[in-house]
Amino acid sequence: MPAEDKHWSDRLFNTVNYSLLTLISLITIIPFVYIVSVSFATPEEVAKGGLLLFPSEFTLGAYKYIFSTDTMFRSILISIYVTVFGTFINLILTSFTAYPLAKATLRGRRTILLMVLVTMLFSGGLIPTYFVVKAFGMIDTYWSLMIPTAISAFNLIVLKNFFQQIPDSLEDSAKIDGCNDLGVLFRIVLPLSMPAMATFGLFYAVGHWNSFFNAVMYINDAEKFPVQVILRQIVLLSQDQIGDTTSQQDPTDYLPQTIRMASIIVATVPIVLVYPFLQKHFAKGVLLGSVKG
Repeated sequence: MPAEDKHWSDRLFNTVNYSLLTLISLITIIPFVYIVSVSFATPEEVAKGGLLLFPSEFTLGAYKYIFSTDTMFRSILISIYVTVFGTFINLILTSFTAYPLAKATLRGRRTILLMVLVTMLFSGGLIPTYFVVKAFGMIDTYWSLMIPTAISAFNLIVLKNFFQQIPDSLEDSAKIDGCNDLGVLFRIVLPLSMPAMATFGLFYAVGHWNSFFNAVMYINDAEKFPVQVILRQIVLLSQDQIGDTTSQQDPTDYLPQTIRMASIIVATVPIVLVYPFLQKHFAKGVLLGSVKG
């Protein structure tokens, strides 16, 4: 192929590629920009309708309303507590289970792996799960938000495969120096598995932060609701108040919409701020098993 034709085809490919990526980025970003803009806009401007990307007048009225009581602030602290300790439990139990399953010498290894795989295809169902949680006395406690989802079968299998890639010679050297199995796990295996642990930690943390169904099922005390349940209540309550977007409406009728958007921002920003701290390890972790050597 002539050099000129090759350069022309490369430029065409790059143009089409960048155009598509730009379009996809806009499709992804614009809804978030709209939510942010509406949360800072006045009810009068929201009442005009249309796509609001840059409000002409910024106001913190919706955010002041949200934090006028301690409900939202308390729910955010509860979500942070459940996310931090729940993720810690997830990583500990997942690694404690994956490490022995990575050893071919473990008796009953195939049977245990088969049982893990079965849970990926079948579950006990909603009602049996509720009875199990109730039988262990976890109803209306934060344990009900962390223990039932303590181990993900998919993450367990992937982490097991990652542990299998660690050379046995490293573990043998540690045992010669006097380390037991726990010492090998904490001093050799886990430090070498930080990309994997950071990746699964982020997956678990996002799952805990966005979860609301378990709280609706197992938490009866409204003062123990996490932020996603409070957001759900705000959305449901505001649905009936917004009504039809007609010109006869009072602009103040659109206040619940600004409150709803502000609630979404408040519930989204904390977990988004976590990603930059894990980005380095996450970029390596998503390539687990894809490159060897």
